[in-house]
Amino acid sequence: MKGFLQWFKSSAKMKRWMLLILIGIILACYGMAQILVYDVVDATVFAIGKIVITFVIGFTCIILGLVFLNKRTLEILVESTDDRMAKGKNVNVKSLIFNKTVYDEGPNIVVIGGGSGLNTVLSGMKNYTRNVTAIVTVSDYGEEISNSRKELGTMPIDDIKDSMIALSSKNQQMDKLFNYTFKEGKLNGISFADIYFLGMKKINKDFSDAIMKSNEILNIVGKVLPVTLDEINISAELNNGYVVNEKSRIANIVTEKFTKINRVYITPSNSKPAPGVIEAIKNADSIIIGPGSLYTNVIPNLLVNGIAKAIKESSAIKIYISNIMTEPGQTDDYSVADHVNAIIDHCGEGLIDYCIYDTGEIIPEYIKKYNKEGSDLVEQNIEGIKTRSIKFMRKNISVISDGKIRHDSGAIASSVIELICNDLKYQDRQNEPEYMLLNSKLQSDKRINKIKVKQQKDKKKKDKDTKKAGKRLRGKQSKFSSKYQDRIKSIKESDKKIKKEKTKEEKMDETYKRMSEFRKTGYKKNG
Repeated sequence: MKGFLQWFKSSAKMKRWMLLILIGIILACYGMAQILVYDVVDATVFAIGKIVITFVIGFTCIILGLVFLNKRTLEILVESTDDRMAKGKNVNVKSLIFNKTVYDEGPNIVVIGGGSGLNTVLSGMKNYTRNVTAIVTVSDYGEEISNSRKELGTMPIDDIKDSMIALSSKNQQMDKLFNYTFKEGKLNGISFADIYFLGMKKINKDFSDAIMKSNEILNIVGKVLPVTLDEINISAELNNGYVVNEKSRIANIVTEKFTKINRVYITPSNSKPAPGVIEAIKNADSIIIGPGSLYTNVIPNLLVNGIAKAIKESSAIKIYISNIMTEPGQTDDYSVADHVNAIIDHCGEGLIDYCIYDTGEIIPEYIKKYNKEGSDLVEQNIEGIKTRSIKFMRKNISVISDGKIRHDSGAIASSVIELICNDLKYQDRQNEPEYMLLNSKLQSDKRINKIKVKQQKDKKKKDKDTKKAGKRLRGKQSKFSSKYQDRIKSIKESDKKIKKEKTKEEKMDETYKRMSEFRKTGYKKNG
C-alpha cells in the first residue's frame, strides 16, 4: 500500500498521465455509448463526425497516457539506480535501454598501465561497457617487500587489487576491505587482500586462475589480468652511463647526478605474457595505454615479450593518454612529444593511433603546489614526433580532486567512446544498434556534463558574490575605523588615565590609612 501511494507524490510525475488515461476512458466510453444509442436514420454528418472525433480523442489519450506512464515508470527505475546525477535529475529511459543492451555487449576495451592513472581510466570506462580488461603488472620492481608479504610469501598484487577496486560496482566498500590491515592478535600487520589472494591461489593451484576466478567471485565489471606471472625487475640506464637496478632509487639518483633516463629495461628480458593477455589484445576494439608513470608503469608492461607485437598487429584503435604533470627524477621538463617519443624509442612505431592530452588550463595555485615538489605541467608541445601517423586530440581531461590535479575519468571515457563511434561511422555502420546506442549514451552524458558544469559555475559565482559581499562589509568597517580612529584613540587614552588616577587614589588612601593606624598604635605605646 505504501509503495502504491508513492506513485501519487509530486516528484513521481505520474498523476498527470493517470489523469490523461482517465479522461481518455471517459471520452472513449462516451463516444461508444453515443454510437450504440444513436438513431442512424436521423443522423447528420456533423453529429456522426462529433461522435467519431470524441471517440478518437479518447482512444488517443488512453494510448498516450499508457506510453508516457510506462516511460515514466522506467525513468523512476533509472533514477533509483543511476548515481551519476544528484537527486536523480536529468536521467532518462535511454540510460536504462543502454544498460540492458550495449553494456553487456559493448566494445572490448583493453587498458594497459599501472598506478592511479590506470584506475582512473577503468572507473570511467566501466560506465560504458562491461567488456573492460585491465592488464597490470604483478611486480613491485625491486621495491621493499611489505611485512604482510614476508609473512605470507605472496606475490606483489597492489596494482591488481587497485584495478579490481576501480572496476567494482561498490568500490568504496571493496577499497576498505582490500586495504584493511589487521592490528591485533596473530594477524597483526597482515593485509586482508594478501590473505584473500593467497587463499585463492591455494584453492586454484595457479595464480593466474586465482585472478580469473576472482573476477567472477567479486562480480567486478570486466576483468583484471596480470601482464606476466614472472617476477620482473626494472632497471634504468641514465644518460651518463650509470645503471640503476631498483625502481625506488631511479628518481633520486637521476636528481642527484643531474642527468636523465636514457632507457629502461626489464629482467628477465624473456618474460612471457600471462594466459589470456594476448587474446584480450587481439579481440580488443580499443587499446588504451596510460596514463601512469612513463618509465616505471607504462613502458615496462610494453616490454614484456609479445605485448608490443600483439598491439601493433591488432586492428583496434590504439590510444595513448598523456600525463598531465611531470614526475621528478623521471620526466623533468618533458612535453607530450617527449612522452610519445620515449614509447616509440623503446617499442617502435605502430603502438599509438591517437594521443589524447590535456589543454593545460589549470589554476596556477595548484601548479605551484606541485612546483614545490619538483613537478610541473607537461608542456603541450607535439612538435618533433618521430612518426606522422599519430593523430593528436587536445581535450580538457584534468580535474581538481582533494586539492590534487587528477585525470577526469568521465572525460577520458567519453573521448575514447567518441573515437569508437567515429570509427563505426567511418565504416558506414551508423545504422547498427551498437553505434546508435553508444552514440545515444555519449550524447546523454555530454548533456549531463553540461548541466554539471553549469551547476559548478553557478556555485562558484554564488561563492564569489558572497566573498564580495563580505569584502564590502569589511571595507565599510575599515572606513569607519579610519574616520573615527582619532576619537577612538582618545577615548582609550582617557580610559587608561582614569584607571591610573583611580589606582593612585586607592594607593594614597591605603597609605593614609596605614599612617593613621601607625600613629594611634605609636601614641598608645609611648603613653
